[in-house]
Amino acid sequence: MALELGLEGRKAVITGASEGIGRAVAHRFGAEGCALYLSARNEANLARVRDEIRREHGGSVEIFPVDLSQSADQTALAEACRDADILINNAGAIPKGRIDEIDEAQWRKVWDLKVFGYINLCRHFYGFMKARGSGVIVNIIGNGGEKPVSDYIAGSTGNAALMAFTRALGGDSPKDGLRVVGLNPGPVATEKLVSMMKKGARDQLGDENRYTEFLAPMGFGRAATTTEIADMTAFLASDLSAYTTGTIVTVDGGMINKGPLF
Repeated sequence: MALELGLEGRKAVITGASEGIGRAVAHRFGAEGCALYLSARNEANLARVRDEIRREHGGSVEIFPVDLSQSADQTALAEACRDADILINNAGAIPKGRIDEIDEAQWRKVWDLKVFGYINLCRHFYGFMKARGSGVIVNIIGNGGEKPVSDYIAGSTGNAALMAFTRALGGDSPKDGLRVVGLNPGPVATEKLVSMMKKGARDQLGDENRYTEFLAPMGFGRAATTTEIADMTAFLASDLSAYTTGTIVTVDGGMINKGPLF
């Protein structure tokens, strides 16, 4: 018997949908027959993803080119998509760096998007979903919060905060008929990962072009694919995970049980 996710006809908001993990998640949910509300800052890239999904999967795809580091844009997106059954928080990237490499302005900028962006969208959509008595929120966070390191201090701290937030919100959500879960990817084959590995190669090896050496100790000698993360996201959002809430699922090829890779 095939596993049926049962997502067809549901409405899903996916943030950071113009590239990387978000783009893959959008395609996965589109393939499942979801109506999509896609958000990102880059309108041109977002439109390309919309057109890809319409061409390959059909269905309804609306785009919202907004800056989710801004409270007004967070509110506008939520109000425009208040009938969503699923929220996938994915927007935001926090750079690698030590305490003396990231100033206050940069901390606030990246946290406004990823940390407060996630929290505020959860606040909005949780209220809408609670009123209907159903809904699922998946926060795509990152395994840096599980094993904090000093050279990814802003990301480690932000991810740890979002993990605690997700557990706290999801632990009590069944009384409202909702589920809130977190997904912690480890290294994923995106441009962001290459950028981080190049910095690590410059710092540790003196040559950014040696960044591919960091792939060897990863699980199975590679990073995860965006499709693998998208598949897990769809599973967590589906009724096959109907008893899963207030927890974090880590998909990192066992990385968290090893030392730092770069």
